[in-house]
Order: sequence, then C-alpha cells, then structure tokens
Amino acid sequence: MTTAPLAGRLDGLLFFPVTAFAPDGSVDLGTFRAHVRAGVDAGAAAVFACCGTGEFHALTPEEFRDCVAAAVEEAGGRVPVVAGAGYGTALAVRYARLAEESGADGLLAMPPYLVVADQAGLLRHYTELAAATSLDVIVYQRDNAILTPATTVALARTDGIIGLKDGLGDLDLMQRIVSAVRAEGLDLLYFNGLPTAELTGAAYRGIGVTLYSSAVFCFAPDLALAFHRALTTGDDTTVNRLVDSFYRPLVELRAQGRGYAVSLVKAAVRRGGLDVGEVRPPLSEPAPEHVDALMLLVDRARAVLKELEA
Repeated sequence: MTTAPLAGRLDGLLFFPVTAFAPDGSVDLGTFRAHVRAGVDAGAAAVFACCGTGEFHALTPEEFRDCVAAAVEEAGGRVPVVAGAGYGTALAVRYARLAEESGADGLLAMPPYLVVADQAGLLRHYTELAAATSLDVIVYQRDNAILTPATTVALARTDGIIGLKDGLGDLDLMQRIVSAVRAEGLDLLYFNGLPTAELTGAAYRGIGVTLYSSAVFCFAPDLALAFHRALTTGDDTTVNRLVDSFYRPLVELRAQGRGYAVSLVKAAVRRGGLDVGEVRPPLSEPAPEHVDALMLLVDRARAVLKELEA
C-alpha cells in the first residue's frame, strides 16, 4: 500500500458512497463493500466513507469503525480512504481515532453538533481534532461552521490540516479565503462540497477550486466521469449540455424534498440494481415519482452523451 501524503493523492473525482442498510435496519457490510468496490473500479480518485452522503449522523461508533475498515479493505491502497468525524470535540476525536485504527488515510471534519460557535471556538475544535491522530484533516465549511479568511489562515498553519471543503456556496467568501491563504505563502486544498457540485463547477474553477465531491457518481459514474473529464479539459460544449439537460434539473428536483441530497441519491443507487436499503431516520424516503423523474434525467443525460460522441 502507498505511503504517499494524502494531499498528493486527491486528484480526480471524489466518491462519497452511501451506507448500505439491511431490511432490519442494520448495516449491510457486504452490500457496502460491493458499492465501494464498484466505485473504485469505475475510476473514483478517493473514497470518502461515512460522511454526509454516507449518513455519518446515523451511525454508531461501532458501525462507523466497521464501515471505514471495509472501505479501506475494498480500496486496497488503490485510492485513499477519508472518513468523516464530527459532533463535539470529544466525540469527533473518538471517531477520528476509530478511523485511524481502521486504516483510513484522512478525515473529513464535519461541522460540530448543534452549537453555533465563534471563530476562536471553531479554531480550537479543529486544531484539537488535528492533533488527536496522525491523519490529515479536511475541514468541512457549512451550516454552523463558517470560517473567516483569518481563521482559515490559522488552520492552514496547523499541522495536519490540509484542506477546506466548502458546502456554503459563497464565492465571495471563498475567493477571500483563497487569497488570504495564498498571500501568507501557505497551501491548502480546496473542495467544492455543494450537494450537486457539478452545477457550480465552472464557477469554482474560476477562483482556483478544482476538486469536488460528486453524489452523482454513486448512481451514475459514467455521467459523473464524463462531466469531470469535460470540465477539466475545457470541453464547454459537453459541460453546458450536461448542465442544461441533467444537473440543473437535478438540483431543482433535489429541492422538492427535505434530505433529498442523501435520500434521493440512495434511492437512485437502488434503482440501479444495488439494494443499499433505505435511509435511517430522521431522514425519509423520497416520493416515488421523484425517483422516477431522476431516472428519466439519467436516461436523458446518457442520450446527450451519445449524441455528442456521434
């Protein structure tokens, strides 16, 4: 297995697998393994296990440990495995240590639970998390964890913190963050972490944020990879056609239900032939007609790709 630093290995499309549950509600590790293995075989550049799409919030520490270990085994060193870590600092450290024991290559630091902390508190939280293990940390900015440029500079100076994933979508703030870190001569990896990152991919690339996570990769890796290839090679025709025919309608569909950034994705994986089960509460299953609409969008996008390839 490779021992190369995580930052040098995160180059390509990032896969955030769903966590499979059996009919009785327990974790289905066999199906989860199949899902991870299929994603790696399809061309994922990294596996982000037990994060937002993987229902980190719904997993016990033991389930989390088992899923991360399974993802590491299935990746087999071909690509890095990054695990989620969240809640308050003490629990986040516990999850981080479980991830390290399970063989993960890094951590995605989810927002702290419930509280709206000030910048000093957020900085302390992430620095203590980074110091708790030898794993590299990517900080996930969204909801109640919004960072100023000055705080981000402090994080960039912190040993073990290598990146910032943005789930807020404020390009003005992200440009100021990127500029402030650059002006100090520091390095961070930046990730577009919006629920359907492809829709804003071109805009983020304009400020130097080239990495992104793709929920679409979970259920239609061919579409996700085609879009990624077009975006990275400057194929604006393919990018625009896929945005117009698929990604914009997908975002509009996703907005029709609470929790659809996870539940609609998971339902699409099931429709694709892998029974990963339903979401755990407090999430609910999407309306069947919305799943039907999503699969029609997938068919339409594949037809667009065939047309462009002709």
